[in-house]
Amino acid sequence: MKKKVGIRFKPAGKVYDFESGAFVLNQGDYVIVETEQGLGLGMVTAPPAAVDESQTDKPLKKVFRLASQADFRQRDKNLETEKQAHTYCLECIKELSLRMNLFSVESSFDASKLTFFFTSEGRVDFRQLVKMLVKKLGVRIEMRQVGIRNQAKMCGGIGRCGREICCSAFMGKFGPVSIRMAKEQGLSLNPTKISGLCGRLMCCLTFEYEAYQTLRTQFPKIGKTITTKNGQGKVIRHNPICNRIAIRLDGGQDIEIEVDKIIKEV
Repeated sequence: MKKKVGIRFKPAGKVYDFESGAFVLNQGDYVIVETEQGLGLGMVTAPPAAVDESQTDKPLKKVFRLASQADFRQRDKNLETEKQAHTYCLECIKELSLRMNLFSVESSFDASKLTFFFTSEGRVDFRQLVKMLVKKLGVRIEMRQVGIRNQAKMCGGIGRCGREICCSAFMGKFGPVSIRMAKEQGLSLNPTKISGLCGRLMCCLTFEYEAYQTLRTQFPKIGKTITTKNGQGKVIRHNPICNRIAIRLDGGQDIEIEVDKIIKEV
């Protein structure tokens, strides 16, 4: 039975499965693997585990070998090439007056291809730009337009919580985020307070959403009339984390009590 191993090429990037073969691999090891773009340098994030070949959609590509010092020197060389290519591309964009925001350049491991990542409000005619890059750099060029959330993930940054943004730190992929999640958690609906660096709704709104939904099933609905030892009143607000509800008594007074202290619902 073959064994598969999880390999990640970027911090917080997607984990890809490869066939480990006869290699003894541990989490944190660096390896050279076969990819559709040629050889690539990746880090082991999931140790080898047996896999049933009948359950895989397509054959797994193999781990080529363990990474050597020469491979790390090649990676450092590629990083320097990326910086130089980024600087030159910005000069070309300015010269051609293109309406695009270049934010990252990535080199293939064998340095035969450079991918330029950018954002733009619309379509960009970058044919002349590609010609200038090929003439200067002498490698294959790919221009890739991505969304604003992908830009935030690739560039990183510090969120309003004071920590590294989630998509860059540990999230492998983006999930759907809706304004309903903020409402369910009783958060301010002010866009400036629930939006991340990318200008979209913060990904962390999804983390506790299911917990709030589960907790609220034990609460009387807002507007429901209930009886407490302080008298009768209507529910005006929930506090699921503290297991408490706010009630407006018939006399107009607002109080907050624990859900367990409700005598009955009317």
